[in-house]
Amino acid sequence: MTDTVCVIIGASHAGVNCAFALRKEGWQGQIILYDADPELPYHRPPLSKTYLTNTEGTQKNLLKSEESYERSEIQLNLGIKVTSLDSGERKIALSDGKVQAYDKLILATGARPLIPPITGLDNAKNIFPLRTMADVEGIRKALGESPKKNVVIIGGGYIGLEIAASLNKLGATVTVLEREERILARVTVSEMSEFFHSLHQKKGVDILTKKNVTAVETNTEHTIICDDGSAYFADIIIIGVGIRVNTEIAEKAGLVTENGIKVDAMAKTSNEEIYAIGDCTFHHNPHYDRFVRLESVQNAVDQAKVAAAAICGKEGIYDSIPWFWSDQYDVKLQIVGLSEGHDNSIIRKEEKEQPCFSIWYFSGDRLLSVDAINNAKAFVLGTKFIKTGQLINKSNLADTSVELKPAHLMI
Repeated sequence: MTDTVCVIIGASHAGVNCAFALRKEGWQGQIILYDADPELPYHRPPLSKTYLTNTEGTQKNLLKSEESYERSEIQLNLGIKVTSLDSGERKIALSDGKVQAYDKLILATGARPLIPPITGLDNAKNIFPLRTMADVEGIRKALGESPKKNVVIIGGGYIGLEIAASLNKLGATVTVLEREERILARVTVSEMSEFFHSLHQKKGVDILTKKNVTAVETNTEHTIICDDGSAYFADIIIIGVGIRVNTEIAEKAGLVTENGIKVDAMAKTSNEEIYAIGDCTFHHNPHYDRFVRLESVQNAVDQAKVAAAAICGKEGIYDSIPWFWSDQYDVKLQIVGLSEGHDNSIIRKEEKEQPCFSIWYFSGDRLLSVDAINNAKAFVLGTKFIKTGQLINKSNLADTSVELKPAHLMI
């Protein structure tokens, strides 16, 4: 063990994976992880799904066991917040009053829930975002104590819809209020929005669009008021309108930020000794030849490996195809690629008992992205074609009498 120190701020998917990747790549110095969450680092995606619907907690979904950190000589400091960064002196200040020096620093600061400026929200009780296990426990406790179990979710994005599905399974009466003209308006085409809208309505979730919440009044229960004069009643309110990237420490330290902490292909910031990974980064994706910021476990893990390799003096370039997923009821949505900038799309519906279809997004003839509902084959093929840049026979793709196989789709 050498005297060099690598400090990682943030112990979620990006930070934890980077710590272990550093050891794998041969880092011989100290590795010190800090995170404000007191829980042993756990998988975040199940927060809106299985964590809500069972009481097992995070122990079965830990990123690594406690013993793994000890074996790899990774010092884990939980429940401690980093308050400031002095990049000139290479030191960070901590919420417990201590100061920690570093040789290399990795920012895996992630993001936090965006809380909209709604009148009366500060005075209301049983208001929850969903970002940590503490939020899940708060929601479950409030639901258990609520006699009516009326829940209003503000925001109809994927997280809001996943929460709606989970709470519906727990017997709650759920209403989703979405400001846009349709749910998922910023991330997918109208056909996908209509599918999920219908799915939730059939399950008993009330989804209302063009509902801009302006105020919350609290008496024995909450009254949620929208700018069109409509009002909705709830015992519990969940906020799911988006996130705010945690860039404050980086900005105060003089690092370049633009829709996140800007990094190069090796996850290095504008400071030679500081790297950034995960949700907080604004990075170049070579497949789309533009800078993007992604909220994705895939991106967090891949950037962690690239940063670890670079810090250890090895060549590592980020060139991954983004992918995402969402589970709602018995429906699995898998997404590969980025559909932004598409100018045409093809919807392919398979003949099966359960919903099974895919949406293929193109810019001209170039495949950008695929959304697949209960269709792993479309997801896998889409991933392959995007990676290789393979042109696709669109007529065969749209014709469901033609089997979905590479040989039938390749030009």
